[in-house]
Amino acid sequence: MLETTIAGSLPKPEWLAEPGKLWAGWRLPPELLIQGQRDAVLVALKEQEAAGIDIVTDGEQSRQHFVHGFVERIQGIDFTRRISVGIRANRYKADVPVVTAELRRDRPIHRDEARWARAHTRRRLKFTIPGPMTIVDTIADEHYGDRQKLAHAFAQVINAEALELAGEGVDVIQLDEPAFNVYLDEVGDWGIACLEEAIDGLGCKTAVHICYGYGIPANRAWKDTLGEEWRQYEHIFPLLARSAVDQVSVECAGSRVPLPLLGLLKGKDVLLGCIDVATDRVETPEEVAGLIVAAQQHMPVERLYPCTNCGMVPMDRGIARKKLEVLSAGAHLARTGAQRS
Repeated sequence: MLETTIAGSLPKPEWLAEPGKLWAGWRLPPELLIQGQRDAVLVALKEQEAAGIDIVTDGEQSRQHFVHGFVERIQGIDFTRRISVGIRANRYKADVPVVTAELRRDRPIHRDEARWARAHTRRRLKFTIPGPMTIVDTIADEHYGDRQKLAHAFAQVINAEALELAGEGVDVIQLDEPAFNVYLDEVGDWGIACLEEAIDGLGCKTAVHICYGYGIPANRAWKDTLGEEWRQYEHIFPLLARSAVDQVSVECAGSRVPLPLLGLLKGKDVLLGCIDVATDRVETPEEVAGLIVAAQQHMPVERLYPCTNCGMVPMDRGIARKKLEVLSAGAHLARTGAQRS
């Protein structure tokens, strides 16, 4: 019990991409890029293993951005055009590609990356894919003319990809949906339906990651406006509890999320965010263990998986590594205490 995992991304080596940035460009020429990305995946896997992480990821080392790294291989999207749009309810601006035709997945998107990671770790492997609502919120549309229709189209593409990844031996497929904490009404109207469409028929564990965003200035400023209690989860957790997804990844470290809200996820596994990715301060094992113990008041311990709040790609590599070690050490402390009781 209390097996550890991470939300998905890890910092990229500075020889692969500019450190400390989202959307960082590649530093290797095209003829060396794939091998460089594969080397970075090996580093990410071994660093997780050395830190004691039980369920590892590829660190998203082959993707420039968690959304665009997926959609850049889908037909019907024009990456030669970029439009500046406000995303996450205009929290910040981003230059995004444009949907100009019907979406088509003509070839596998992440199959080779999943195969490479699967071949180089004996631990359980999680692979992350952006969820339909978050993709729709991170792209411009000139074809479908309706966010819900576009989300269902992406859900079909995601499902085809996820089925193939499950067939490659991926143990957990996670859809990243930070937009669920922004567009609360749409989650019930069509977000959950698209999520379930995307994971339909998978023969592995499924997860959805819902956080308050990377530790970048725009997200930190938004969090400052949310008041003394962050209760967005109160709206969406009951919907997720009735959904087909197996696991829900939530942000609880350094946040103002009331832990009793975890009780709304009855019947689901909770990937408990115990590591704050919005600060360079490294938590102590005791702090991690304390959060895990507190969460046990609202969720059976066998359903808790200590995790990071969000992706760690913008962080310093050394700090991220220390935080992973603390996550593992804190889970060990909590596990020992649970076994004694």
